[in-house]
Amino acid sequence: MASDGDWTCDANDALHLSIVQPAEEAKLKTLSSFQPQFTYPIFGDEEQIFGYKGLIIRMRFAAHDLRPHIHISYDEKFKPVGDVAPVDLLKTLKPWISEEAFIVLPDYEKAILEDQDAKDFVPPGKLVHSYITQQRKYEVWAGSLANPEVRQLLNRAQIFVSLFIEAGTPLVTDDPEWTLERWTVYFVYEKVQPPVPTASQYSIVGYATTYRWWFYQRDKSQKPAIQDSPFPPPEVIRPAQLPSRLRIAQFLILPPHQGSGHGIHLYTTIHNACISDPTISELTVEDPNEAFDALRDTADYHILRPEFQKHALNINPDPYGVPARKPRPRRVPTSALIPTKLLHEIRSSFKIDSTQFAHILEMYLLNQIPLKKRSAGGTNMARLLVKKHNADDPDDRRYYWWRMLTKQRLYKRSRDLLIQLDSSDRIEKLEETVTNVEEGYEALLKAFNAREDELKAREEELGDAATAESTVVLDESSGSSREQRNKRKLTVEDDEDEEEGEETESPNKRPKA
Repeated sequence: MASDGDWTCDANDALHLSIVQPAEEAKLKTLSSFQPQFTYPIFGDEEQIFGYKGLIIRMRFAAHDLRPHIHISYDEKFKPVGDVAPVDLLKTLKPWISEEAFIVLPDYEKAILEDQDAKDFVPPGKLVHSYITQQRKYEVWAGSLANPEVRQLLNRAQIFVSLFIEAGTPLVTDDPEWTLERWTVYFVYEKVQPPVPTASQYSIVGYATTYRWWFYQRDKSQKPAIQDSPFPPPEVIRPAQLPSRLRIAQFLILPPHQGSGHGIHLYTTIHNACISDPTISELTVEDPNEAFDALRDTADYHILRPEFQKHALNINPDPYGVPARKPRPRRVPTSALIPTKLLHEIRSSFKIDSTQFAHILEMYLLNQIPLKKRSAGGTNMARLLVKKHNADDPDDRRYYWWRMLTKQRLYKRSRDLLIQLDSSDRIEKLEETVTNVEEGYEALLKAFNAREDELKAREEELGDAATAESTVVLDESSGSSREQRNKRKLTVEDDEDEEEGEETESPNKRPKA
């Protein structure tokens, strides 16, 4: 009898995914092929499949409507011995992909090749954004999950959630219509040249799902009063009428299209929808991973930086006036350091979550301090820790106050954990974490500034023709800083370091919910 190792294969290696469309000579053309990042939701934590040699699971999707098909082949199958039997692949896969994926191979190819509706296909919903990248055309379509066509397309796409989003959970799409109306699905498509007249001109790139989260807002200027209103109300109240936060639940660009700016375009499209909807108060994200954090930071920095620049935003190096030779303060004078009221107005108008806004603000303020006056530029930290807010150079004072403001936010966010530590340990943890936070910001700023310089040089060479790729370049920079972002995020969550008890509240630095 062969050992288990001889009959066990890696599920990630065995599964092959591809996007296909009709081609000449009555054949299917593969537009792109790739393999999953995760298979543990389907095949278990070990991501192993027992009972086959030379196993290949081919999972194909029609480029326009994602009609799926699964074809399984192998060289040899293990013969059951007692309770030891090969994995039942069909039984294992069926809960994760629609029944239509299991039709026999000739029937699937025939259905795709002879689909008379493909040439007239347009993505469900409404066209909300279009752009050109590297001479290729792309569109973003948005539709309610209550739309049956949107729901069918999402149902076919949800297998990608389990294969590419860690801990991702497919949506339940058989809820009541009122619940489905809370969801909006955004699809990114490339417009391609059909190889044959019967083929579609659309090819899937990625998608995102968002849902409205009811947000209670009481008008404090009005005195609460009891009203005798009929129940149920005479008119049906739709989710789009209610004050809400908008939350991004799933966000995925397929591997063949990653690193080309599509994530930035998709995120910015969702953000613009929030800005234009008066019933939405802010945009939030459900359990983002490190890669999405980096993309989101890059996009939000690009969105907010012009507004910060318009107001000449910077840290006041002398919050106590000049000269500032005073003892070390017990509290951070937040409102004297930064214009908290203005920042609250900016955050509200751009509808960015308070914690995320604080990250972007800190990154921007750090970038206003000359590099040579920051840790990354080799500033004398020992002298700064001695001089503190009494340092001679105003940029040294700004850098000192930047660290204090950042520590203050971190302390508020993890106060319950930090108060359990001794004062010396608390200070050490705060100092350690603010250093890690700064390293993460420096990595993002370095990539962002480098791309900006590259873009300016390209614009000088090509003129206005280069501006169409301005946001595209930003997405490429996010990947370079994922490791630093991951390090910062994990450290902050484990020991949210903050400073020596300086807890001045400010509108733009509220604890994370």
